[in-house]
Amino acid sequence: MAQYVQTKNGIIIPEADYAEMTALSKKPSMMEIATAGGGRDITRGYIPDNMIMAAGDTVLATRGGGDYAIYEDIARDDQVKTCRQQRELALIAKEWAVEPGDSSRKAKKAADRLEATLKRLEWDQKTQKMLGAVLYGYSVAEIMWATDGTEIAAADIKVKNRKRFGFLPSGELRLRTYTNQNDGEALPACKFWAFSCGADDDDEPYGLGLGHYLYWPVFFKKNGLKFWLTFLEKFGQPTAVGKYPAGASDPEKARLLQALASIQSSTAIRIPEGMIIELLEATRSGTADYTALYDRMNAAISKVYIGHSAGADSTAGKLGGDDNAGDVREDLIKADADLICGSFNRTVACWLTYYNDGPDVAPPRVWRKVEPPEDLAATANRDKTLFDMGFKPTIKYITDTYGEGYEEKPAPEPNTTERAGTMAGAATVNTGQVDNPAQFAEGGDIDPTSSDSQTDRLAIEAGQSVKAMVDQIAAFAEQADSLEALRDRLLGAYGDLDSEKLTNVMALGFAAAELSGRFDVEGEV
Repeated sequence: MAQYVQTKNGIIIPEADYAEMTALSKKPSMMEIATAGGGRDITRGYIPDNMIMAAGDTVLATRGGGDYAIYEDIARDDQVKTCRQQRELALIAKEWAVEPGDSSRKAKKAADRLEATLKRLEWDQKTQKMLGAVLYGYSVAEIMWATDGTEIAAADIKVKNRKRFGFLPSGELRLRTYTNQNDGEALPACKFWAFSCGADDDDEPYGLGLGHYLYWPVFFKKNGLKFWLTFLEKFGQPTAVGKYPAGASDPEKARLLQALASIQSSTAIRIPEGMIIELLEATRSGTADYTALYDRMNAAISKVYIGHSAGADSTAGKLGGDDNAGDVREDLIKADADLICGSFNRTVACWLTYYNDGPDVAPPRVWRKVEPPEDLAATANRDKTLFDMGFKPTIKYITDTYGEGYEEKPAPEPNTTERAGTMAGAATVNTGQVDNPAQFAEGGDIDPTSSDSQTDRLAIEAGQSVKAMVDQIAAFAEQADSLEALRDRLLGAYGDLDSEKLTNVMALGFAAAELSGRFDVEGEV
C-alpha cells in the first residue's frame, strides 16, 4: 500500500515522490518535457526534430491529402463568402488605436512610430488578409524591414500563401521550397509573423480553422445542388422514348438515339420509317426535399461562421432579427480582434520597438475599439446629476467621453445687479450699517435695476461715514459762541475731517451706477 507524506504547506504526495523531490534541487525544471519531436508525441507518430510535421486537422488529411486547396474550394461557396465578409469587414470597420506601453517619453515615442507605420501600411487591409487564419487555421506575413540610417522601419507587411510554410515539432516556422520539401528552409528571427487560431492546445502550431467544420455542410450542399439540377432537368420536361421495330440494324438504332438527343434542342427531327418516338411524362412532383437540404446546409454554414443560423440572407437590423444575433456576432468580432492584435503586439510591435529603442522600452500595443458606442445622452444626464451633487468633471474626462473640441466655459461676467450688490456688500463690511438709515434716505424695497434705487443704496451705504462727519460738525456748533466762530472752526478743521471711508463708498457707488447704465442700454438694444 502506497505511503503518503504531508508537506509543511499541507500538500499530500506519495512518499516515493517526496523522497525524490527532497533529493533534487528546489529549483523547478526549466526544460520542456512533453515535446512533439523525436517520437515523443504519440498522437502524431515518430517525427524527426528537423522535419516539418503535418497539420493535425483530420479533415484536411483524409479529404484533402494535407492540401489546403480543399479549404480554398470551400471559400468559393456563396454562403461561406457572405459569412466570411460579414465577420471580417465588421472587424476592420472598427476603429483602431495604439497606446504606449507605459507613461515614459520613450514609450510614447515608440507608440507614435507604430501608429504612423500602421497608417502608412493600411492596417485594415493587412488585418483582413491575416484573418484568413480563421478559415484556414493560420496565416503568415513577412516583415519588409528598411532603414534610413537613423531608424529601422517596417516598409511593408506582405501576407504570404500559407501553403508555402510549415512548422517543425518545436513550433519553428519553415519555408517549403522545391529543394527543401521535408525539412524546409530556416528563416531569420524577427522576420515572419505567424498567426494561428482555433486549436485547443499548443502542440498544434497550424491552428484549426473553420474549414474543418465547414467541409461537410459545403460538401452536402454542393452534391445536393447537383442532384437538384438533375431533378429539375428530369421533371421539368418529358423524357423522349424511341421505339424501333424488330430486326432494326445497329445504324438504324444509332440514328434513332441521335434523333432522341436532337429533341432537346431541335424543333424538327427525322427518323427512319417504322420507328416511333414518344414523350414520357414524369409523374412525380415537388422540390421540398432538395430545397430543405440546401437551406439546412446554408444554416449550418452560418452557424459555424457567424455563431447562429439566422442566416446571412437576412436584412433585419440584427442578423436574422434574433434578439441575441447581433450580440453573438459582436462577441466573435471582439474575440478575433483580441487574438490578431495580441499576436501582432507580441511579435512585430516588440520587434520594431527593440530595433529602435532597445530592450528597456515598453513596446506599444495596437487594439480595436469593438465595444458598442456609449449612450451619450444617458452619460450626459448622469454627469449633470453628479455636477448638481457638487462634482466637477475634469477636462480629460470630457475629452475621453465626448471627444475632442471641448474646453472649459469661462466664468460669466457678473451682471449689474451682482456687481452692485458685491460692491455694496464690500462697503457694508468696511463701513458698517447705519442704525437708522432713514435719516439719510427713505427705506423700503430697492429695485436693483433702477438708477434711482442705486442712489438710494449709495445713501444707505454712505450713511455711517456721513453720520460721523455730521456728528463732528454738531460738536463744533455746540462749542462755538457765534456763527462767525463756527465758520472759522469749520474752515480750520476742514482738512482734519475723516472722509476716507466716504471716498471708498462713493467710488463703489459711481462704478455701480455706471454698470447700471450699461445694463439699461443693453436692455433697450
